[in-house]
Amino acid sequence: MAAAAECDVVMAATEPELLDDEEAKREAESFKEQGNAYYAKKDYNEAYNYYTKAIDMCPKNASYYGNRAATLMMLGKFREALGDAQQSVRLDDSFVRGHLREGKCHLSLGNAMAACRSFQRALELDHKNAQAQQEFKNANAVIEYEKIAETDFEKRDFRKVVFCMDRALEYAPACHRFKILKAECLAMLGRYPEAQSVASDILRMDSTNADALYVRGLCLYYEDCIEKAVQFFVQALRMAPDHEKACVACRNAKALKAKKEDGNKAFKEGNYKLAYELYTEALGIDPNNIKTNAKLYCNRGTVNSKLRKLDDAIEDCTNAVKLDDTYIKAYLRRAQCYLDTEQYEEAVRDYEKVYQTEKTKEHKQLLKNAQLELKKSKRKDYYKILGVDKNASEDEIKKAYRKRALMHHPGRSDRHSGASAEVQKEEEKKFKEVGEAFTILSDPKKKTRYDSGQDLDEEGMNMGDFDANNIFKAFFGGPGGFSFEASGPGNFFFQFG
Repeated sequence: MAAAAECDVVMAATEPELLDDEEAKREAESFKEQGNAYYAKKDYNEAYNYYTKAIDMCPKNASYYGNRAATLMMLGKFREALGDAQQSVRLDDSFVRGHLREGKCHLSLGNAMAACRSFQRALELDHKNAQAQQEFKNANAVIEYEKIAETDFEKRDFRKVVFCMDRALEYAPACHRFKILKAECLAMLGRYPEAQSVASDILRMDSTNADALYVRGLCLYYEDCIEKAVQFFVQALRMAPDHEKACVACRNAKALKAKKEDGNKAFKEGNYKLAYELYTEALGIDPNNIKTNAKLYCNRGTVNSKLRKLDDAIEDCTNAVKLDDTYIKAYLRRAQCYLDTEQYEEAVRDYEKVYQTEKTKEHKQLLKNAQLELKKSKRKDYYKILGVDKNASEDEIKKAYRKRALMHHPGRSDRHSGASAEVQKEEEKKFKEVGEAFTILSDPKKKTRYDSGQDLDEEGMNMGDFDANNIFKAFFGGPGGFSFEASGPGNFFFQFG
């Protein structure tokens, strides 16, 4: 009876356990098959659920972890997939697909060295495996792109770094490090929307990513939104207090903001010398901040124009538009300086650029005024010929004519008797120009038309019929004046009355 009881006990203890284990395996296989069906239909969420059920039933089956890893990879969850792939090869080191999936996850996350080790292990198990061979090459290509990018970043060849990161991301699409480096370089190249987009995508997945916060701040900093930029830098430093780049950028941003504001204050108070010094100091803080520096150059150009250092003002505005060729204010400031220095063609060119960018009535009028000044500059400058100011009175114009007419009259023996024919011809030309200038500037109607830039040949004012000698006779004739007679064509001599 004792033996029989022991046997019962054994039967009761072992047989139900064996039946449960087999049943669990069958049920796990059923879950796996259902997972495979959903995977084939690309319903990866349902496939994940069934593979999880299979794992729950049989947690030591390597293939179930491998299948779930494959599903997570299709869902773009490479970090979670990596954990499953690693578990699958821990359970079965000869599981080639497990090593391939582990390597693929490492590579997708940007750890190319670890990926190489996984692919090498797969090749040790199956040296003819084509996928392992290709993935091993891909991993080595990523390692090479990383090395080139690191060198080019030091050389500040940001365009090439972006190229290398784009190539690397083809194999490592989930690598935040590569994306951050690309975004940082895009910011350095002035491609702010692209850089912001990359950083924002990372922050949506990980709001505490210090590198992404830094890049987001960097874009704002380079777009001259300095106050907002500082907020992002501070946030990045909260997440990573030893983030060197964020620390430097935060310090520069605060210094730049303070100097610029101090310069603006000095300018408003009329202390132009101090404003110049402060803007100059601000320009030395960060040569990479193109947009802010463009504004600083334009501000300093405005200061120079106030100090009547017009050539320096033009140079500052030129530096501003070199940094930012869309900076309307700098073009307008430079155009005005060009007008003030009588460089009318350059002024017209700047106003044309402004009007093409912003077709406002104000800009159209500025362009029209500059074009008028250019047109006027190409005519004879009658004020210059007489040597008088544009605001000269009627008496000043007469006195100037008297002086210049006597100076250049070809009949003056004391000045021209021994001169060559060429010199006499030049003096005669100047004499005629003096008479022409007097004719225009002494007549209110003609003077008004001339000053407004209108054509003088209109309304019968044809200067081709002008006779300088008649003007001279009319001006100097009469008692007590001068009279002269011709002693030959174009030759005159004076007689005092």
